[in-house]
Amino acid sequence: MIDVYSWPTPNGHKVHIALEEFGLPNKVMPINIMTGDQFKPEFLKISPNNKIPAIVDREGPGGKPCALCESGAILIYLADKTGRLLPKMGCERYQTIQWVMFQMAHIGPMFGQAHHFRKFAKERIPYATERYTKEVARLYDVMNKQLHDHEYLAGQYSIADIATFPWVIYHDWQGQNLSDFSNVKRWFDAIHSRPAVKRGLNVKEFDGLPGAMPDDDAVREILFGSKQHQRR
Repeated sequence: MIDVYSWPTPNGHKVHIALEEFGLPNKVMPINIMTGDQFKPEFLKISPNNKIPAIVDREGPGGKPCALCESGAILIYLADKTGRLLPKMGCERYQTIQWVMFQMAHIGPMFGQAHHFRKFAKERIPYATERYTKEVARLYDVMNKQLHDHEYLAGQYSIADIATFPWVIYHDWQGQNLSDFSNVKRWFDAIHSRPAVKRGLNVKEFDGLPGAMPDDDAVREILFGSKQHQRR
């Protein structure tokens, strides 16, 4: 059993999708980042940087518990644990990890800044809004070019796609139209159609918790398949 400390954000979605894809039994422990759960001492023992998601695999290597934070590290761990969605050796393994690192180093930070300055900043700062919107568009173009002759980011469906897909859900918040990036849209639609992905986006443990529901009809439509406040 894997204990999952999480919240329905792009980084949280990654781990829930991966667990569904791998078919690993898990127990979700909501960490409400809207009310400060991430700063509680018991959570900081697992995630010293006070960020979700984090996991505790009760049956880790050698049969001992293994606690991990940082979503990219968690995805690699789960892939290695199951032997799936990450090649075991060779250049293909490192190319997959390369695209995971691309998400961690570029997609997450830059898309997150676009979210902040376009949607959540109390003060509108045109320079910051323009800077991050343009950088996000550049990153979409990087993906679009990669996906021109690759079905998925690293060729085969992998944890690199699981890492990146949840951030693209929020393209409206980033000032982007997927129709401008036809290869990304094809990739996005293919991933969104996967049953495990739909289950990973629709975690019942978050139902009814304050702050868990996005305030955007377009995002709710992608996450839950309905503009109504319904998950399952």
